[in-house]
Amino acid sequence: MNVDFKNYGLGKDILKALAGLGYHTPTDVQDQVIPHALTNKDLVVKSQTGSGKTASFGIPICEKVSWEENKPQALILTPTRELAAQIKEDITNIGRFKRIKATAVYGKQPFHRQKLELKQKSHVVVGTPGRVLDHLEKGTLSTQKLDYLVIDEADEMLNMGFIDQVEAIIQKLPEERATYLFSATLPEDIEELSRHYMRQPLRIEIEADGITTDNIDHSYINVPEEDKLSLLRKITTVENPDRCIIFCRTQERVNQIMGELDRIHYPVDKLHGGMIQEDRFEVMDDFKEGKFRYLVATDVAARGIDVENITHVINFDMPVEKESYVHRTGRTARAGRSGRAISFVTPNEGELLESVQGYIGFSIREVDPPSNQAVAKANVDFKEKLEKSPAVENDRKTHLNKDIMKLYFNGGKKKKIRAVDFVGTISKIEGVSAEDIGIITIQENFSYVEILNGKGPHVLQTMQHTPVKGKKLKVHEARK
Repeated sequence: MNVDFKNYGLGKDILKALAGLGYHTPTDVQDQVIPHALTNKDLVVKSQTGSGKTASFGIPICEKVSWEENKPQALILTPTRELAAQIKEDITNIGRFKRIKATAVYGKQPFHRQKLELKQKSHVVVGTPGRVLDHLEKGTLSTQKLDYLVIDEADEMLNMGFIDQVEAIIQKLPEERATYLFSATLPEDIEELSRHYMRQPLRIEIEADGITTDNIDHSYINVPEEDKLSLLRKITTVENPDRCIIFCRTQERVNQIMGELDRIHYPVDKLHGGMIQEDRFEVMDDFKEGKFRYLVATDVAARGIDVENITHVINFDMPVEKESYVHRTGRTARAGRSGRAISFVTPNEGELLESVQGYIGFSIREVDPPSNQAVAKANVDFKEKLEKSPAVENDRKTHLNKDIMKLYFNGGKKKKIRAVDFVGTISKIEGVSAEDIGIITIQENFSYVEILNGKGPHVLQTMQHTPVKGKKLKVHEARK
């Protein structure tokens, strides 16, 4: 039987969003998780990154939460800020036509701004453990209506030292809830967590096809440390990637390699944990939009980067943790495409290489460095491609968002205006129904209302002369 999202008994709003996002056939993890998650069964899921697991918990959560309830009904914990932002976006897109409001909370961002956002209607809260705990302790994150807890990338939480905070968070949540734990590996501490805080969880293991050689061609080159940079130039010339991530071990190394490539006019940028959060998000957005072809990054980028057409991953430095090899190389060959993972191994890194091979369960083939003739032959094509911008596939959400207009109104809480007031007023406009109204965000002095299905211009025009709750508000299209 061909599995289809329609088989799960999902509501039409969710199915419409999935179709708009181009989700047609569920992945393995989605097919195994969604039916059980819809019955509120506790789940421990062992699954690699890049397997489609965000949608496997995002779809049931969007299906189950009630739009009418203002307090958070689901909490998703994640190890990095990038991943929190990515999941918030995914939840927003899946819940688009049900008007699901997701809020992300993480460190290095003003607490006060997040506090205000959590005062609004928020169905789903996504956050890093430290900042979530902070909000719980200060009483700014309500748990009264919390029915779902997702612990994502649990093994990475453990590696980053967050597991104590995760436990402290769990102890502050209602006991009557469904808990879904996702992890690429299941070390003893994670098993302990599931025994302690979950009710007879169903265990689901997804075969790790993300690290087999089916879609990713793995190879390595033996190279002395001092020759790595010239090897990088040769490899990039011969391979001539469409889009490529170059992984380094330290922030200093990232800065150095990025500087060298920039000097020889590669379209390049960098990403590491020492950068301020706004800059990190900006680099990621630019990379997704094809503004440059090469990204030099530390392991921070191996989580939360979901760019579908990365053709090459180059490990300029071998990762120290064997698990990082899987997360790094999993950035390529996403969504069924093929990709190449090339690692530079220095003469004293034999044990590192063996440890990685033992972990992934197969030998990585050794290849020779490209010859000077091969480099010379490839040079013309390489230079030609450097001048062009990478071809960017349509972002899934672009298709979904093309018929959506976001309107700004200069009235909010202070004028005692609520979401239902906008719904009531706008759905009375001729040719417009409640189904044409998307996410509504109400602040103290202003509000945003998304209008769906291409009806934005009509609503904008009508609302210029239509009061909301008896109050005449200024309205215009919100700035992007």
